[in-house]
Amino acid sequence: TELCREFGITLRALRFYEDKGLLSPRRINGARVYTRRDRARLALILRAKAIGSPLSEIKNYLDLYGEQGEGRTQQLGYVIERTDKEIAELEKKRAQIDQSLAELRLINADCRKQLAERKAATA
Repeated sequence: TELCREFGITLRALRFYEDKGLLSPRRINGARVYTRRDRARLALILRAKAIGSPLSEIKNYLDLYGEQGEGRTQQLGYVIERTDKEIAELEKKRAQIDQSLAELRLINADCRKQLAERKAATA
């Protein structure tokens, strides 16, 4: 419950991440004990989810780390590749939005001009 409160998630979400193999708390007398590593992994899971990463990619990223951080180089390379791709996609979407905005502004200005002309003709 403490961990859920700290990260603003539900107990159900926490158990879901455990079921998917993203977290593996130790068990002491039946109680789950979350280590600093588990907390760091949960923070990474939530951050990756916030930018739209699917759980399969998150698991792949976390698994790259290894037991003692031996896969950190591969992990960093993976993040660079993934973020480069996302940045390119978002920039493409932004260009499309900018294009749509420009077109809408032209239509809006044309309609305003026509309306002003019609009002002036009837006055």
